[in-house]
Amino acid sequence: MDNGKVDRTLGIYTRLLGGYSVNKAEEAQRYGVNERTIQRDIDDIRNFLETDVENTGIINSVIYDRFEKGYKLEQIYQLKLTNSEILAICKILLDSRAFKKEEMVSVLDKLILCCVPEKNQKLVKDLIANEEFHYVEPRHQSDFLDTMWDIGQAIRNCRFIEIDYVRTKDKKVVHRKVKPVAIMFSEYYFYVTAFIDDDEVKKEFDVLDDSFPTIYRLDRIKKLNVSNEYFHIPYSSRFEEGEFRKRIQFMIGGKLRKVKFKYKGLDVDAVLDRLPTARIMSVTDNEYYIEAETFGAGVDMWLRSQGDNIVIEEG
Repeated sequence: MDNGKVDRTLGIYTRLLGGYSVNKAEEAQRYGVNERTIQRDIDDIRNFLETDVENTGIINSVIYDRFEKGYKLEQIYQLKLTNSEILAICKILLDSRAFKKEEMVSVLDKLILCCVPEKNQKLVKDLIANEEFHYVEPRHQSDFLDTMWDIGQAIRNCRFIEIDYVRTKDKKVVHRKVKPVAIMFSEYYFYVTAFIDDDEVKKEFDVLDDSFPTIYRLDRIKKLNVSNEYFHIPYSSRFEEGEFRKRIQFMIGGKLRKVKFKYKGLDVDAVLDRLPTARIMSVTDNEYYIEAETFGAGVDMWLRSQGDNIVIEEG
């Protein structure tokens, strides 16, 4: 490649990077060549951008703008996560302690390999190496990822599932036929939320005709069968994970209730982040009077954990 070609191509590429529109006729006159030569230069730039995706993780394209009658550089989307994004995700995963160590290491390695440009992969791995080495896996030691996927497909296709489940209160294995509606994660564990289909079983529960489902920890499911039987939930009655998640603590279900309490700690934002439905009703002498809507008794566990910082007024 002669110096004229190099200078010309780099000049056009620099103008594209600067956000300018490149007109073939103007560039041909600028460099004293014909328009076919400029077109070949633009094609070379396109080829370079296609091969550079592996290094940058960003897909750029040179497009023709009919309004401006010239070529422009357009970033279609960023294919890979940035170093800081993948580092944050890896840290969150490690802190979740959601998987056995072997599974966690495998997931982290795949994330870094697929989402970080090759030249930065070692940097990210070095930043999580110590925490990965000292990772404490969950006590249940269960392989549940395939079960989670099967339940996810059942949710998508609105199919009943039947499970043999180790009940928390007495470790008894019970059989349930349910309508699964969502998979959720909270405090180290994955859960499936589902509507019980058996009226006899419902009699054991405090909330009989509640519009919200029961909750099962995935690692406690010892046997799963996805039925060929379908169920239907009207769109107006659909389960909304986001609304449910805002009102439940420690994935302990129960009746919908309102709690009112005074908070006199240093960081009220920590309370508002923990209880997304919480509202500050008033503030007096650095005491916050707060009201929140929540399901079940899980909120009581959290309130008690705050010690003297919280005084329960009602609920």
